[in-house]
Amino acid sequence: MQTPQSPEPGPAPLAVPPPRAAAAPAAPADPFLAGRTALVTGAAGGIGQACAEALAAAGAHVYVVDKAADAAKSLAERIGGTAWVVDLSVPEAVDTLPDDADLVVNNAGLQHVAPVHEFPPDRFALIQRVMVEAPFRILRRTLPGMYERGWGRVVNISSVHGLRASPYKSAYVTAKHALEGLSKVVALEAAPHGVTSNCVNPGYVRTPLVENQIADQARTHGISEEEVVSKVMLERSAIKRLIEPREVAEAVLWLCGPHTGHITGTSIAMDGGWTSH
Repeated sequence: MQTPQSPEPGPAPLAVPPPRAAAAPAAPADPFLAGRTALVTGAAGGIGQACAEALAAAGAHVYVVDKAADAAKSLAERIGGTAWVVDLSVPEAVDTLPDDADLVVNNAGLQHVAPVHEFPPDRFALIQRVMVEAPFRILRRTLPGMYERGWGRVVNISSVHGLRASPYKSAYVTAKHALEGLSKVVALEAAPHGVTSNCVNPGYVRTPLVENQIADQARTHGISEEEVVSKVMLERSAIKRLIEPREVAEAVLWLCGPHTGHITGTSIAMDGGWTSH
């Protein structure tokens, strides 16, 4: 999930076609995750929800982890999973999560925008607890079981901001870079045990948070919502449309599949060409 930034001078953007929703993932003919258990944080909406749905469709039992109790319970009931209502900013609460997951998707995150000299220290610390310490604590508890079973998949939902920086996002950029480092360390340690660890790095994804930001930016800049998407959010992207949550989930599902055992310690950029600049 990203927060838009002020547009920079440059050539006029290409015309943006109307958003085209990604097709819903078809249920795999082979439920290759049958008998596996997945833990997905921030799973009650957006990217996390799409990941939970995709993993469940592939046969996994999904722990739906979120602090939004009603939404987490509703999703868990719909996909046959188990809801865990936990505030990931509370370390002691994170340590109550189950430790038997075969797959972990660290997705939960939040954003705050301000220049460094005005950034609230407590907000900076909160973002690190949710987006760095919580993934560390979850992996610290779940990796031993994966090692014992000789198989596991860790997928960290990073961001283009795990690879590039933007102004006014010091906490978010710091957290995503830290998550990248944690992912790579886990990849090196876990390889002898049949466990992989990778990052998926989307640009702007069509989530409720981003759609609200589009409306806010349109009011702030006095431009249309279409111009916000093209001139503000996607100014650096070659592909001029928002990413759909299901597209991110399909990348996560692929990394958990039977043909990706040699892919570890990497970061898959889903940024529409942003990092090609």
